[in-house]
Amino acid sequence: MVNRRDIQHRLVTTFQRNVGNPMLRRLGAQTLLETTGRVSGQPRITPIGGRRSGNSFWFVSEFGERSQYIRNIRADNRVRLRLHGQWHTGTAHVAPDDDPRARLKALPRANSTVVAAFGTDLLSVRIDLD
Repeated sequence: MVNRRDIQHRLVTTFQRNVGNPMLRRLGAQTLLETTGRVSGQPRITPIGGRRSGNSFWFVSEFGERSQYIRNIRADNRVRLRLHGQWHTGTAHVAPDDDPRARLKALPRANSTVVAAFGTDLLSVRIDLD
């Protein structure tokens, strides 16, 4: 039997893949995360929201381990991050011991509201920038 979380995950990810992400990737001010596809080896770019703190960038994944970019990070944690139109390299670390709801309160409100509303398996991620 399919549960509500599975349905929500399918609906949101289908919308993101086909509508939201293609539009957001075109916006120069949008923060983008580039991972390496764990199967294809090709660059995968995902719009994200978060905040830089010193040489780290924090964000919260709304679907946690089910997110394709989290799976990619698990396979190869070297990433690129576009902040304010400039690309930076870094190393991503999934932070299961970090409280993602508390983390969302420290991140930009608009994105945090959407992540909290639609997310089913919140997971904090820290990127250490080179």
